[in-house]
Amino acid sequence: MAYQDVQQAAETRRSIYALNKNLPISNAEVQKIVEHAVKHTPSSFNSQSTRIVVAFGAEHEKVWGFIEDALRAIVPAEQFEPTAQKLAMFKAGAATILFFEDQTVVKGLQEQFPAYAANFPIWSEHGNAMHQYAIWTTLAAAGVGANLQHYNPLPDAAIAKAYNLPDSWTLRAQMVIGGIAAPAGDKEFQPLEERLKVFGA
Repeated sequence: MAYQDVQQAAETRRSIYALNKNLPISNAEVQKIVEHAVKHTPSSFNSQSTRIVVAFGAEHEKVWGFIEDALRAIVPAEQFEPTAQKLAMFKAGAATILFFEDQTVVKGLQEQFPAYAANFPIWSEHGNAMHQYAIWTTLAAAGVGANLQHYNPLPDAAIAKAYNLPDSWTLRAQMVIGGIAAPAGDKEFQPLEERLKVFGA
């Protein structure tokens, strides 16, 4: 495989908000993509602390129902319509990938390596983000649209109860996926010279 293939996949990965339920690959293929990322994405001290739940179909809509319930509890009814429209856009997708971090693993590393205790929660977040990127980029290469949301911690308790998840799993992000109903718009880039410095080349 040429490295340019990896770069092309990275360029293909965009935030796609106009999604539908017509995935271009099977649910089983989506699951295999997630499984590959869980197995092969690196983590600090090989902690493997990231946990993932994939909700397809009715379960996907259930997740966004929990999020809607949580938002209705804090957003005034007369101001809820814009939020309702946004949630409908997410519900229109085919599935949601929920990203968690297992705090039992993080705390265990803090106890085992106290000199680095303050860093393990940070490194845990790095590992979770790498899982998000690996899955997102691979899905994009497969023609699947996706966008990443962060409604946690509002629906955390309801989601944990519905799927009988351990208390130690902390929700970090929700990735909505589906068929691409409309492509992403143009993307603006800040000048590279403001973002990158190279020495000794």
